[in-house]
Amino acid sequence: MKKTQVSQVMGFNILRGCVLMVLTVLVIILYDIFSKGACKINWEFLTSMPRNGMTEGGILPAIVGTFLVTVITAILSIPLGMGCAIYLNEYAGDNKITRLIRMSIRNLAGVPSIVYGLFGVILFVQLMNLGTCVLSAGLTLGLMTLPWTITASEEALKNVPRSYREGSLALGATKWQSIRTNVLPYAVPGMLTGTILGLSRAAGETAPILFTGAAFFLPHLPKSLFDQFMALPYHLYIMSTQHHAITLVRPIAYATALVLIVMVFAMNFVAVVIRYRLRKIKME
Repeated sequence: MKKTQVSQVMGFNILRGCVLMVLTVLVIILYDIFSKGACKINWEFLTSMPRNGMTEGGILPAIVGTFLVTVITAILSIPLGMGCAIYLNEYAGDNKITRLIRMSIRNLAGVPSIVYGLFGVILFVQLMNLGTCVLSAGLTLGLMTLPWTITASEEALKNVPRSYREGSLALGATKWQSIRTNVLPYAVPGMLTGTILGLSRAAGETAPILFTGAAFFLPHLPKSLFDQFMALPYHLYIMSTQHHAITLVRPIAYATALVLIVMVFAMNFVAVVIRYRLRKIKME
């Protein structure tokens, strides 16, 4: 066997080993959570209010709060992120200012989530006087998700061949007509996939909502967007580290973790389905 072939086989085996290690760790974690949390999950656990300091009852307020915050995050980040990506990729020129904006966006994507939480307190809770509530937390998570949405959407737009734009312009279409009819249908699957993956990450964040509206024990649903709320990630954090009876509530913590994982997996599955359906329509 030649030296290049040996190197190729070794490289493939190393990559396979890395994949196997990652999958093994993932399976171990999922098995541990499922085996210790599935026995606690039932209809009452999912649809009832918490009782006795969260040592009994269910997690319905946490599920509803997580859902509301995620919806607000999507409303803020999807239109703004996709619009910004379309402008940067299709309209903005390739100059120093544009490159500086792109570099700033990518740097913002790497900022720790707790920094966004502190920024949300200053901007939404104090300056805008919204208080600690569902709206403040959702807007904070929306700002945190925005760089991810812009980056994913712009990369999807870059993957559309330039000839699609040139052909449309050559036939007399305007710039926006060319983008709307020839570019977006091919870029939307990738744009939506990246956006939903960003939302699934936001749904599992604890630090931003810790400062902007999340509460541990609220045995009722939020009546408006200006009320405090319970959320699955913060609820899980308290149950695992700060509760006065950690041993007693450990099964509830595992069950909460399992529900959160299922919600995140469901969002990722939706992204895969949307991408597949849009690609199928595009091919037809």
